[in-house]
Order: sequence, then C-alpha cells, then structure tokens
Amino acid sequence: MGSILETVMLVCFGFSWPLNVIKAHRARTAKGTSLPFILLIITGYIAGISAKLVSGQVNYVLAAYILNLTIVSINVVIYFRNASLDKQHAQEKEV
Repeated sequence: MGSILETVMLVCFGFSWPLNVIKAHRARTAKGTSLPFILLIITGYIAGISAKLVSGQVNYVLAAYILNLTIVSINVVIYFRNASLDKQHAQEKEV
C-alpha cells in the first residue's frame, strides 16, 4: 500500500512538470524561473531514486521517479535556452 500511495504522490506532483515545460518553452524567457529551485527538485528525485536502489525496493515507483526526473531535467534545458534568448534580446536592444 505504501508504494501505491508514493506513486500517487509522484504522479500528482509530476503532472505539473510537463505543464511547466510547455509554459517555459512558450514564454521564451528565463525571467520568473528559478534554476536553484529546479536543481533542488532534481536533487530530491535523485535522492528518491537512490533510496529505492539502496533499500532494494526496486519496483514500479522507481519508474515514476525516473519519469519525473527526466521531465524536470528538460526544464533545465529550456531554462538555458530561454536565458540565451534573454541575452540575445538584451543585446538587440543595445544596438
């Protein structure tokens, strides 16, 4: 039962990340995005995955952790793309 509840928590929490990726991609700006926050979330998912591996509780919950980690990691890529776009826009304004 514990694994089922943990999976429900991960799925509920995880639904927000694809929406965040889409929003950030469309926004085309890194303003309002916190890289330290995203990295903290990634660290949490890595800790969760590590806990599953160390405890030998390798089950379907691990897949939810890995999926969420992958989606949040996409946010990092989008963040750097958007930061680059912000820099380009700032340079264009200076010219």
